[in-house]
Amino acid sequence: MPAGSGPDGRGKAGRRAARVVVADDQTVVREGIVMLLGLLPGIEVVGAAADGLEAVRLVAEHAPDVVLMDLRMPRCDGAEATRRIRSEYPGTQVVVLTTYADDDSLFPALRAGARGYLTKDAGGEEILRAVEQVMSGEAGLSPRIQLRLLERLAAPVAEQSAAGPAAPRELPDGLTAREAEVLSLVADGLSNGEIARRLHVSTATVKTHINNLFAKTGVRDRAQAVRYAYRHGIAQPPDGSVT
Repeated sequence: MPAGSGPDGRGKAGRRAARVVVADDQTVVREGIVMLLGLLPGIEVVGAAADGLEAVRLVAEHAPDVVLMDLRMPRCDGAEATRRIRSEYPGTQVVVLTTYADDDSLFPALRAGARGYLTKDAGGEEILRAVEQVMSGEAGLSPRIQLRLLERLAAPVAEQSAAGPAAPRELPDGLTAREAEVLSLVADGLSNGEIARRLHVSTATVKTHINNLFAKTGVRDRAQAVRYAYRHGIAQPPDGSVT
């Protein structure tokens, strides 16, 4: 009998169980998600993939209703797998289930065609709700992701109203906009936890951004990072001077 469904393939509410494929490259995480889904009424797990290519293959083989898709996987990442699935198998919806809630992960996934986006701290009820929402044509977004989208959409409008349109700024040493934002908050004296709360991402994501910007800029510690931010105009020193 399929996980999460009754003997006739239906959930406890009498509806047809949602047929789901899980894609995650970490075996323990993948098996844990499958086990969790097996406890939920109304979900039938029909396959589990270790990377994006396998996810696409399983969609072709099983025609699931929904894929729960991790983003950072070998061979073919989650965004590219989502793009292929939505292009080749439009009857299958994709809900991203990932550790990362930063803009560099969120917006490429949504542009690729994902209709839902959850972080891995989501509970079973939240996952089930997202699956049901995307199957009914709605967006399955966690409240945290909805807030991030609203902030992203509102910020340019507010900035344009106040100062008019501005040309995109070229950042030094290949820094992304998100890395520069994190660097400016480091320069403001915020801890990793405070930055995570400010940006609505996990502490692990903040650490990843800091490691990346340290490698790109060649700084060795936060003090050097602060001086770098001041020197390149990414943050302003309190007294207006640049060391």
